This record gives sequence, C-alpha cells and structure tokens, in this order.
Amino acid sequence: MGHTATAQAGSGGLTATEHRLANGLRVVLSEDHLTPVAAVCLWYDVGSRHEVKGRTGLAHLFEHLMFQGSKQVQGNGHFELVQGAGGSLNGTTSFERTNYFETMPTHELELALWLEADRMGSLLAALDDESMENQRDVVKNERRQRYDNVPYGTAFEKLTALAYPEGHPYHHTPIGSMADLDAATLEDARAFFRTYYAPNNAVLSVVGDIDPEQTLAWVEKYFGSIPSHDGKQPPRDGALPDVMGRQLREVVEEDVPARALMAAYRLPHDGSRECDAVDVALTVLGGGESSRLHNRLVRRDQTAVAAGFGLLRLAGAPSLGWLDVKTSGGVEVAQIEAAVDEELARFAAEGPTDEEMERAQAQLEREWLDRLGTVAGRADELCRYAVLFGDPQLALTAVQRVLSVTADEVREIAAARLRPDNRAVLVYEPVPGAEGETDGDAEGAAAADRNDNDAEEGADQ
Repeated sequence: MGHTATAQAGSGGLTATEHRLANGLRVVLSEDHLTPVAAVCLWYDVGSRHEVKGRTGLAHLFEHLMFQGSKQVQGNGHFELVQGAGGSLNGTTSFERTNYFETMPTHELELALWLEADRMGSLLAALDDESMENQRDVVKNERRQRYDNVPYGTAFEKLTALAYPEGHPYHHTPIGSMADLDAATLEDARAFFRTYYAPNNAVLSVVGDIDPEQTLAWVEKYFGSIPSHDGKQPPRDGALPDVMGRQLREVVEEDVPARALMAAYRLPHDGSRECDAVDVALTVLGGGESSRLHNRLVRRDQTAVAAGFGLLRLAGAPSLGWLDVKTSGGVEVAQIEAAVDEELARFAAEGPTDEEMERAQAQLEREWLDRLGTVAGRADELCRYAVLFGDPQLALTAVQRVLSVTADEVREIAAARLRPDNRAVLVYEPVPGAEGETDGDAEGAAAADRNDNDAEEGADQ
C-alpha cells in the first residue's frame, strides 16, 4: 500500500510515497520533473557492523562482487549498460549499510530497475572462484592505495579501533584487514548473499522525472518474483556509556609531511536532537575557515596549516566527532592540544554567539538542501531514513530539526561531551627527514568536514 504524498510541514514542498511488495521490499517514490533524469537507489541493511571476527571486510568485498556479473549480465556488463545509456552508477559500503545507485535519463529508468533486480535475484548463478579472486585483489589494492601507502592513511582505522573497544561491532572499519580478506572463501560470499541480499532486507527509492504508476509496475515486474528469505541475525549491540571516562592515546611515527593531532570524541546517536545539537557545535568549532579552531590555530597563532572538526553520524553506536589538525613548521603537538582544549573549555562555558549560531545553521541547511536538491542525493537520504530509522519521510524534514536547535542545547552538549576524558587521540610524529616537506599536502589531507562518507568504501570500476 502507498502512503499519501501530502507535503509535510518543513519539507519544502518535497513529497514521497511508500509502498511494500509482497516479498517485503520497501519502495519509496518521489516525483521531480525539473530535469529529465531519474535516480535509483537500493540500500541493503548490511554493513561492517554485521561482520564477525575473522571475516572483516566481507561486506565491502561483496559489494565489489555485485558488479562482477549476474545470470543475465556477464562480467562488467552492469557498468557498460548503464554508462552506454548515458547514466552513472556506483556502490558503497559503510558501518551500517551497503548501497547501490544509478542516475539515468528518464527513458532508461526501466533498464536500471531491471539490472538491480537481476543481480538481487540471480547473482549466485554467476559468482565463481574467478570473480572472487579478481575482486579480492581489487579490494586489497584499494586498501594499499587509500590506507596503507598514503600519509595519515590509517588514521581513521586506528582512531576507530581506539574509540570502540575490542569486540564492539564498530571496532573495525569497512575496508577490513588484509588477513581477513585473504581468508574469505567463495562459500563465505555465497552465505553472505543468501543471508543479507533479500528483498525483505532492502529499501528501493526512485526519485526524479518519473511516472509513479509506471515505475511501481516495473518494480513489481522485476523485483516481485524474487523470494524473501530469513536467517539474518540483528547486528550486535553497539551501545556504550555516554563518555569514555578517560583519554585513550596512541603515538604514530611515520613518513608524514607534518605533525598531526587527531581525535575522536564519543557523541550522541544519529537521529537524536542531541546529535543535531552537537552537529551545530562542531560546525561552529571546526566547520570551515570561519570556525573558531581555524581562526585560532591557522589565522591567529599560525601553529597549524589546517584545522577541522566534523561529525560522523552513526545510528547503531555512538557517533564520533573528528578533530584533525596538521601543524605548521616545527610546532609541537602539545602546543596545539593545549590551544584546542582552551577553545573547547571556553565554548563549553559560554556557548556560541548569535552570529555563530546563524552561520552554522545556515551552513548545515545549505549542505542538507544540496543533498535533497539532486535526485541522487534525495534518493539516498530517503533510503537512509527508511533503513536506519524506519521512516523515509524524516529525510524531508531533517533540515527543520537542525534549525530548531537552540544555543543553550549546543552549549550543554559541548560541555557534556567535548571533554579530554571523552576522546581517543592519535598523534603523528614524522620520521627524521620527513617533517615540513609539504605543508600543502598536510592541508589537503585534513578532515575538515568529516561525515558518513568518510566511513564508506566504494566500488569504482
């Protein structure tokens, strides 16, 4: 059954209708006739938090396997057919989900739906040792290029392991370890597909220049015959105390361009008002060149070449606030850390000014509207809220929830969470001869605006 498409207050006139097939597939449709394109987005409720010890990286590896052919589409055919029709596509894996998406000319929408349905229903017919080995090598090389062989490349992995204790479902990142990638078997991959890649474990959104009745008919035609299957276990509990209770610290000596201070603060779960409030706080403190930390460290003190503070929103575990500062010249990390703590303490005591609140909320509003303003971005957000929070309509009013946060709420959450005893700290010290060589590289590597995309691994071909 479909819900009515009445625009909710604060939705900016955007609408979405919801439907569910007999096999459990949830379908969300949103019309937008401004341009003759349509976006297809398919979220599976599986990510690295569902993995077990010894098989980390399997969710991301399987995402790659989904592009290696199915019963009707061989080899690299999925990419070839979409791009040959003038579309674009990809897939990504995060802690909490795996998604696949295409943006197509309107008249090619049926092709994208057929392709997604074909691999949901028949991937096992094409999954063999050759494709497994091929994509295992691709993922291992991706790990080398993005993590192991670039400056500060393992920072995200190291901080995640510090912030979430051993055994926690978010302790490891979606890329997985080399040892576990080597250990994954073809039967592991087949079992993974049978467990998670079912219509009753997925949400499909279609946004853009569509005829809802025709689109729903195509969805029923291609997805309706795929059987649902049970057996999926819920992810392990990701709950933790509100604060860590002590500072966790690791010093890394590597061939990096400059000293760096990075930290992860334990913050409220995504979907809560407190998470929206801390998003505003981090934007004031470290969201761009008008932020407090940039003004203090880069402009005034000139002790850093880059300083950023952003939010990694997570629904199934505490979110993380990511601090990333790259030092200037021979400045010691201790000097940077003292200045950061001074700014955080002042913010906790005084809160944001009216001007800072207005600027931060305007910045967050623009970012949200940028996402909702494209058919692909809106399709992704509709899937996100359906999978993680059970209601895709929440995507259309998220901006208003951020704008309703008060300065008192921002100050209170900062005082409660942005404390030295609630963070994991990573200090980078260059090995002899490396320090100060390329400050520009250090600035480019700063995570000045972390969000959930930093926790994703993709399948670019």
